[in-house]
Amino acid sequence: MREIVDQLIRWHEDGVRFAVATVIRTFSSAPQGVGAAMAVSAAGEVVGSISGGCVEAAVVDIAETVLDSGIPTHQRFGVSDDDAFTIGLTCGGTIDVFVEPATPDMGIFLKRIRNSVHTHTPTAMATVIAGDAPAGRHVLLVNDTLEGTLGSTGRDRVARTQVTGALHTGADSVVRFGGTGQECVDDVTLFVRTFTPPPHMIVFGAIDFADSLVQIGKMLGYFVTLCDARPTFATRARFPQADEIVVEWPHRYLETVKVDERTVLCVLTHDTKFDIPVLTKALRLPVGYVGAMGSRRTTVRRESELREQGLTDVELSRLHAPIGLDIGGRTPFETAISIAAEIISAREERSGVSLKNGDAAIHSGSGAVDPTLPFMVAV
Repeated sequence: MREIVDQLIRWHEDGVRFAVATVIRTFSSAPQGVGAAMAVSAAGEVVGSISGGCVEAAVVDIAETVLDSGIPTHQRFGVSDDDAFTIGLTCGGTIDVFVEPATPDMGIFLKRIRNSVHTHTPTAMATVIAGDAPAGRHVLLVNDTLEGTLGSTGRDRVARTQVTGALHTGADSVVRFGGTGQECVDDVTLFVRTFTPPPHMIVFGAIDFADSLVQIGKMLGYFVTLCDARPTFATRARFPQADEIVVEWPHRYLETVKVDERTVLCVLTHDTKFDIPVLTKALRLPVGYVGAMGSRRTTVRRESELREQGLTDVELSRLHAPIGLDIGGRTPFETAISIAAEIISAREERSGVSLKNGDAAIHSGSGAVDPTLPFMVAV
């Protein structure tokens, strides 16, 4: 939803009625992930996408019905062998979509979300999609404070705990609480949209390849920092798209910055006096990816020097060096694409081989259809 928030706020401020459709579950090879959203105004204007074009026309019709009735609805879109090119997902996947009319509290919460995104404040908006609470009701979690209500103190107390847990994962998801024998007797299912700060990519080394990697990092949604100890090279003129430029020895900067499992560290300096100190630090941090540029000869020599610093086999196994996938890239942009592909592959724990030569599911997160919610089915 992040991509369409600004347009939704404009519609809200202009008094335009609209409905929002959100992918709340996916199964098999769904074209877009959980959280993908599109909105339809009363005038028929559409923003966003939930399937790359497979079912958008059908969702527009559903949104118009929701706007007329004011009642949220679920829809399941799938595909059958006999009807692959009518309404459905020709890729063979299935998606569950929740379509809701915009409410006054949604408009208010969207403004709070936009402010939180700008200030990098973790925020989550939860929407009731099934259960004892009214469907389409929203609550917002900002700075550990729950705004709005699900209608009772008990629901709000448990919802706050559940939404906090979902926010810590950083992923949009369905959460369910209540039922017999649980803390809250009400049975409520929420869809939680999370708005967390973007993941951090740190590029060490203000070399010519770094600018291309900075640009691709931005395209992938990272907050990108360029760090180099040499002020002559680490300049805004040379790296105009970097979110942050730090003139400091790489290892010293890394000692001051907060990292997590989404953080990506790319060491492009291929200079021993920079590489060894920063990699010694980096490979002992709980980050998602550490890569280092250099020839195979440089890589072997660097590994030996890192062992001298006390790094273990397990720690060294986390290092992607030479950095990037073997796609034959030569130019800075081709090299950056190679690095970006490896980062994605590592994040998703995929092989990095050509899809033509593999047999794993194309999209991660495949699973069986969950029958627990009421759905109208379109295939």
